[in-house]
Amino acid sequence: MKILYITPKINNEGGVARVLSIKTNYLIEKLGYEVGIITQNQGNQNLFYDFNPKLSLFDIKLKGFFLFQYITQVNKIINEFKPDIIIITDNGLKGFLFPSLIKTNIPIVFEVHGSKFNEENPIGTDVFSAIASKIKYNFRNYYISKFAKIIVQSQQSASEWNSENIAIIPNPLSFQTNSLAELSNNKMIFVGRHSYEKGIDRLLEIWKKVVQKFPDWKLEIYGKSNEEFDLFKSVSIPNISFHEPILNIQEKYLESSIFLITSRFEGYPMALLEAMNCGLPAVCFDCPIGPRAIITNKENGFLVEDGNNEAFITTLTQLIENKELRLRIGKNAHQSSVEKHNLDTIMNQWNDLFLSLKVN
Repeated sequence: MKILYITPKINNEGGVARVLSIKTNYLIEKLGYEVGIITQNQGNQNLFYDFNPKLSLFDIKLKGFFLFQYITQVNKIINEFKPDIIIITDNGLKGFLFPSLIKTNIPIVFEVHGSKFNEENPIGTDVFSAIASKIKYNFRNYYISKFAKIIVQSQQSASEWNSENIAIIPNPLSFQTNSLAELSNNKMIFVGRHSYEKGIDRLLEIWKKVVQKFPDWKLEIYGKSNEEFDLFKSVSIPNISFHEPILNIQEKYLESSIFLITSRFEGYPMALLEAMNCGLPAVCFDCPIGPRAIITNKENGFLVEDGNNEAFITTLTQLIENKELRLRIGKNAHQSSVEKHNLDTIMNQWNDLFLSLKVN
C-alpha cells in the first residue's frame, strides 16, 4: 500500500507535524506501507520531529499566482509515486479545492485538524466581515464534500460538517509513560504557539490575577514565538517564563502541577493528550472543538465557559488550594488518555480505512 500525504509543512513544532510523524512512522515500521509527504517551500527541511528515513519527501516551490504551479508539480509527483490513497492535511484554499484541481481516480481523503470556524485573526464586527465569514464557512462545507472520505477526531468535529461521508479517528498518544507528575511543584505549564488562535493574550490576562493571589506559583510557556505577540514578553508580569519548543516536553509536564489551554479554537490538541498522559489536571476554555472531545468536566479535567476569565481563575484557585483534587483529576486524566488513545488501536482504524478505500 502506498499513501501520499499533502500538507504545507512538517518542519514546525505543531500538532499536525507531530501526528504525521507518529502515523507515518507506524505505517512504515509496523504495517510495511510506502509513505510519501508533499510539502511546499522547503517545508521538509530541518525537521523538528523524528520521521522514518524510508519516508519519501517531496517539496514543491510556490510563488506568486501559485495554483498552476501547484497543479503541475503535484501531478508530476503523483505520476511518479503512484499512491493508492492521497490524504490532504491542508485547511487552506488549495487543500479544500484539491479534488477540483487534481483530476485523478485515486481516492482522496481530507483529514480535519481544527474547527470549521477556526480563525487566525479576530473577525471584524461590521456587516462585510460577517458576510465574508459566512461565505468562507460555506465554501469549506461545500468543497469538503468532494472528498472520498472526511476524517475528523471527534463527534463534536463531525457535527460541524454537513456531510454523511465522515469517519471519526482520534489522534493517538505521541508517547506513553508510567511516570506521573507528583503535582507538588508550584508550577503551571502552557504549550502552544504565540497566536490569536491559541489565546496567549487571554492566558496572560488570567495569570496577572492568579499570581497576585498566589505569588509562590510560576507559569512556564513553551511555544513558537511570533513577532506580533512578542510584545507580551515585554509586559511586566511576575513569575512567568517563555521558552521555545523543545522535543523532550514530557520532562516539563512531569515537573508541573497544572496544564492550561486558553485557545479560541482547537482541533484535537496533542499537547493536552500528552499532559494528561503525564497525570496533569488540565483547565481549558470550552472552545470549539477539541478540549470537550477529550475532557469530561470535573472528572478527568476542567472545561470552563469560553472566554470567562473569572471562572477560569476560580477553577485554578480550587486546584492550587487542593492537592488531593489535583491528584484525583490527574490520575483520571492519565487513565482516560491511555484507554482512548492507544496507538495500535488507532492505527488499526487507519489501516482498515485504507483497505476499504483502495481501488483494486
